[in-house]
Amino acid sequence: MRDDRVLAERVPKARSARLFFMTVIGRAYPRIIALKREKSWLAFDILLPLIGVAAYVFVYRALDAPEAYIGFVILGGAMTAFWLNVLWGMSSQLYWERESGNLVLYIMAPAPMMAILLGMALGGMTATTLRAGVILVLGSLLFGVELSVQAWLPLLAVFLLSLAALYGMGMMFASLFLLFGREAWHWVNLLQEPVYLLSGFYFPVRSLAYWVAVLASFIPLTLGLDAMRQLVIPDGERYGFLPVSVELAGLAVLSVVFIAAAKFLLDYLERLAKQEARLTESRK
Repeated sequence: MRDDRVLAERVPKARSARLFFMTVIGRAYPRIIALKREKSWLAFDILLPLIGVAAYVFVYRALDAPEAYIGFVILGGAMTAFWLNVLWGMSSQLYWERESGNLVLYIMAPAPMMAILLGMALGGMTATTLRAGVILVLGSLLFGVELSVQAWLPLLAVFLLSLAALYGMGMMFASLFLLFGREAWHWVNLLQEPVYLLSGFYFPVRSLAYWVAVLASFIPLTLGLDAMRQLVIPDGERYGFLPVSVELAGLAVLSVVFIAAAKFLLDYLERLAKQEARLTESRK
């Protein structure tokens, strides 16, 4: 009898875990397969950001800036792909789904909202990693940037924690933007350029005032970019804002905070939609 009771308690959990992971795979699949079906998107996603990167490279060389700055620009240009994916592919996703009439299906489905957004994040992350990698390789070859990785494990940890915190923030924003309604589009446009500045995409973040840089560290890309530059670019430690170990700890904390906040907000939205039935209607 005791064994049967234990088994009965475990079965729902196993089904729940299977449903979660199947939902993640199901939502990631369309974004991954789109790479094969829409090859023209990949070309535009690579060439257009590379033009913007080239502009900063030419400006720095015209000013006789240190060669490390060219590496900062190439690495920052590659990481912009992730920020744009978080804004346009994650943060405003639920708002767009409501406008297209799909949000009600997500609310009614037995799969948790966290799994749905996580699948979207993993699918978008795969496509974006490919785009960022190509920009990094092409930019390095075209402009003769020397990249030297001395510690692969810390670099991998920084990259993964940066993505975890960044996409956790994207899932949190997805809930907030849905509550804002029509203002979601304006918030997406508002956040795009200021983050380029505060995160130091094209210059060392330590160039900002100290407390401005500290406040900017609440954006995961600020700490992630600074740590990766120290680990990848020769003489990068000279321009670092904080030691890599401190930035790793900060990214770990941000990951936990943003993912927990996303889970709380998604549960709140799902409960609100079921109780009041006012989130799934398009307000035009």
